[in-house]
Amino acid sequence: MRLNATKEAEGARLTLVFGALADPTRRDLVARLAVGDASVGELAASYDVSVQAISKHLKVLEGAGLVTKTAAAQRRVVHLEAEVFELMTAWIARYERQVEERYRRLDDVLAHLDQNGQLATPEKRTS
Repeated sequence: MRLNATKEAEGARLTLVFGALADPTRRDLVARLAVGDASVGELAASYDVSVQAISKHLKVLEGAGLVTKTAAAQRRVVHLEAEVFELMTAWIARYERQVEERYRRLDDVLAHLDQNGQLATPEKRTS
């Protein structure tokens, strides 16, 4: 079964986003940028790696649409793109609803078990 083009594009984007966030340094960069925009140099100062290494991480985040870079005078400012998190949140919420529904059904079954762990018949439930 082939997904429609919109679902395929959404899936491809989620793959990029979750792949980018699989690295702990990149997750940390995202957490830092959630506080506010920063230059590449400012971000690199927090790590014991080169500016070039941080730039590579930022390139992955940028490719996934998580950040954008803008030139401001001599600085390259990195900005976190919140819209991507809406996509991730919607994807997670869809599965969260499915899991919650499964738990509700399990709760219903458990509520109808008798003391011996047997599913009580309707006649037993009313007595």
